[in-house]
Order: sequence, then C-alpha cells, then structure tokens
Amino acid sequence: MEISVKQFGVFTYEPGDTYEQITKQIQNDEMPLIVAVKCGNMLRELSHEITPECEVELVDLKHSDGERIYQRSLAFIMTRAAMACFDGIRVRVEHSLSKGLYCEYDYDRRLTHEDYQIILVQMKQYVEQNLPFRKENFSIEDASAEFERNHMFSKVELLKFRQNPYIRLYECDGVHNYFYGYMVPSTGYVKWFDLIKYDEGAILMHPTKYYPNKLPEFVESPKIAEVFKESEQWSHIMNIGYVSNLNHMIQTEQHKELIQIAEALHEKKIAHIADEISKRKKRVILIAGPSSSGKTTFANRLRIQLRVNGLNPVTISTDNYFVNRDKTPRDENGDYDFESLAAVDVEQFNNDLNALLDGESVDLPVFNFQNGTREYRGNFMQIAEDQPIIIEGIHGLNEGLTAHIFKRDKFKIYVSALTQLNIDEHNRIPTTQTRLLRRIVRDNQFRGHSAKRTIGMWASVRRGEEQNIFPFQEQADEIFNTALPYELAILKKHALPLLEAITSEEPEYSEALMLKKFLGYFMSIDEDDLVPKVSILKEFIGGSGFDL
Repeated sequence: MEISVKQFGVFTYEPGDTYEQITKQIQNDEMPLIVAVKCGNMLRELSHEITPECEVELVDLKHSDGERIYQRSLAFIMTRAAMACFDGIRVRVEHSLSKGLYCEYDYDRRLTHEDYQIILVQMKQYVEQNLPFRKENFSIEDASAEFERNHMFSKVELLKFRQNPYIRLYECDGVHNYFYGYMVPSTGYVKWFDLIKYDEGAILMHPTKYYPNKLPEFVESPKIAEVFKESEQWSHIMNIGYVSNLNHMIQTEQHKELIQIAEALHEKKIAHIADEISKRKKRVILIAGPSSSGKTTFANRLRIQLRVNGLNPVTISTDNYFVNRDKTPRDENGDYDFESLAAVDVEQFNNDLNALLDGESVDLPVFNFQNGTREYRGNFMQIAEDQPIIIEGIHGLNEGLTAHIFKRDKFKIYVSALTQLNIDEHNRIPTTQTRLLRRIVRDNQFRGHSAKRTIGMWASVRRGEEQNIFPFQEQADEIFNTALPYELAILKKHALPLLEAITSEEPEYSEALMLKKFLGYFMSIDEDDLVPKVSILKEFIGGSGFDL
C-alpha cells in the first residue's frame, strides 16, 4: 500500500504499520525533530496506525503542536524520574518561565541543586532506555485509585467532573498518568532538556518552535516570576489553583463571590500602580503587552484611578505615527511588517512628546489607513504638568520608541494574562491559550471574524510578540496580570459555537478540536451580567462600560 507525505513524496507501507515507521525514513539530523503528523487536518500520534487515502503532513518542533507534544512528554519523564528518586514526592508543573517550565516539588524537605542533578541523571537514563509511552483504557474508578496511589490528588478531583466513564492514561516505567494531549512514541525522542534550580523549585528547559533543535538560552525573568508567585499565593489562599476547584465553586454557587474578589483585586492593583505614578511624578506612561491581554480596558481603568489622584491624563496612539506606506518595512515573505519598530516614525514621535512635555501646542497627526499616509488635520494638543500622557502600543517597553525622552519622566507597564489556574498538577494552562480564546470571542463579537480566521492568523501574531514584546517585558516598572480565575468558565459558551463552525476540511480544525476538548474540562458560568462592566473580560465578551 502507498501513502503520500507532503513535500516528501510517496511511501509504501503494510496494514498495521504506524506513522513512526514512515517518519523514521524521512528524519535526519539537519531537520527539526518530527513528533507527530496531520492527516486530513487531524493531529495523529506517530504510534497511530496509518490511515489509508490520506495525505500526511509532518509535525515537527517548529510547529506549536510539536512543541506542546515534546513539552508534555518531557514533563512525564521528569515527574516519573522525580518519583523514582524521591519516594512520596509530588511534582507540580506550574507555568512557563524563561523559555522553560517552572515546577515545584512537595517533599519532606526542600530539594537542593544536587537533588535536581539526581533527577536529571534519572531522566537521561529513561531517554537512553527509550521506554515506550503506552496508552491504556481505565474506568474512572480505576484511574482515581491509580492517581490516589501516586498522590496525584488534583487529578482525582478533576475526574469527578468527567462525563465519560472511561479515560485513556499513558504509562511509563510502571506509572500511569494523564496528560492533556498527545505524546511522542517513546522517551528516546526527548533529546534536549535541562533542569535548573530556581527559586523554590526548578525550571525544566526544552526546545521551542523558535529553537527547535537545541535548548534556548536561560535568561532569568525575576519580575515575571514574582507576578506568577504572587498569583500562585493568592490562588492557594482562595483554593482556586486547579480547574476542579473552579468547577466545585460553580457547582456550589461560590463563583459569584469569586468574581467579586478577583475583580476587587484587579482594582486594588490598578490603584496601586496609579499611586506609584502619582508619587513619582511620572509624565509618560507606556503600556505594552501581547495580543488580547486587555490593554485597552486596563488603560481606561488606570486613567480613572489617575483622575482619582487629581491628575488629568491624555492619550496618544503610536498608530498615528506610522511611516507612510512606501517606507513601511517588509518581512521575510515580502509583506508589510507593521509590527516592526521601523514602521514607526520614532524621531517625529519623540519630537512631539518632548514638545508636549515642554508645554508647547502640538499638531498631532492622524494616520489614514486607507491611503497609507500620515495626515495633519489641526488636531492640536497642549498639556499642563498635571496631565500625564498615556501611550498604549506594542513597542511601549522598547527603549528605542522613546529614546529621546528622559527616563525620569517615563513609567513602563507590561500587561499580560499570566494564567495561574491549571488543569491539574501536571497539566498547565498556557497563557497563549487563554489569550487565543479571548481573541476568538472578541474578533467575532466586534469585528465579525470567524474563529477560523483568528486561528489562521494566530501564528503570525505570536511571531510578532516574540520579536517585539517578550524581549522587553523585564524592563517594565510594573507588571499587571489581567488573568481572571473564572474567565474560561465565562468564555466557554461564547467560544464553543464559533469553534464548532470549523469543519474537518479546514486546516484550523485540529487547533479548534484541541480548544474544544480543553473547554470541556470547565463547567460553564452562564450569567454574563455577573461580570462587572469595567472588567477586563468585558473587552472580549461585550458589554463594557468603556468606549472601546
């Protein structure tokens, strides 16, 4: 029998052969590691039997799916190694940090650098042994008992909300575990990793789609780490660390108070930032963050808190300082790169800011997006000393945007949805996943875009963030976490119908399927009116009290 592999031609196979038997003929050291395939827009594990009459597309570490599969497989190896080295240990995969996964370890003492080296050696042994990841069907009762034996209590609680009476678990070296998504066929696939002691735990380093065949350089991110730590402490106090905790609150009607507390915490944090700006007499407030972080609502709420402090802020958009279209830089594909700093007339922007800070009247430009030119329409502005300038844009944290403004005048704020809620102790919720769901709902609500269109452009959005936002996040004076522990239960009912509209014939189907499965873990909160009109979440679901 024959099967066609995209860009690699036709291969023969026998009934019962797996995709791994095909990919082993293709893989070489110069290529990114192949960890899965797509067949008819469906993601398939390499251990899956070949489906006839279906063109195969390879999924390697340059794909988001490939990165997730590798990361998931590595996490299983690490948790199994820790259990083998330290009897009774509990491992918690908390969140992404410094291009790796930050993990904490509950044991009868704090682990030392030497302890992590012992785990690392055991991980390498598992890789050398090339142990298979086997799938086995379990009843919910048997799976719960298995998790109880291995002290995986958040998994036990999550199973209480599962509708299906059976569940598939992966087995490695005699231990069964549940992971949200596919794995590589065996431990031997996981070639690059490290375990670096950090703070109260360790960072599990792995390749990424931007560093597919090596480990990225570890760069400490203390400010981001502190925000995650603060969020983690708050979630423990509120007992809202895992999806099962949230589901229980919804089930027992406690979610109404949770919403009020979460929103009050946001308001308290915004008021604190406004107090810092006022106390330090900052005149230029720069706000930046990745897509769907809630920057617009945050800026509006900050403006109100600054008014409370007796200030009268004004707003300037960097979009009006785009260079004319004929001078706009292009990316590697020849398309206009509007996210590059070179797409902004930085010199004119700085000249106008300095003139405003000096008390001069300035004719601010308006960019005409239809004809691609900057225009002047007599939009004059003059500010007093009690009028700080709020600037929201992707380059806000990049010193190159405001290079000619005194640092003493600037206050930089990084805004992002740093999700702390996790599925269970080994399955985190990536911040990008929450942001994508926010954007799917918002784009449909306010722009009429389909989920297919939003998913299709997400990879390009992510590339822009990696280049223009994330490298500068540690330069922020303050970091505001817009994630809300209840938001996915609200977003579920908005997002599911949009994802259902994506058919199996479309390339975005596998991503939509993954998101639908993910939302299936959550009970739904049906009452949107429980969400305050000033909430960050209203920017996405509609009904905001601000003019967005």
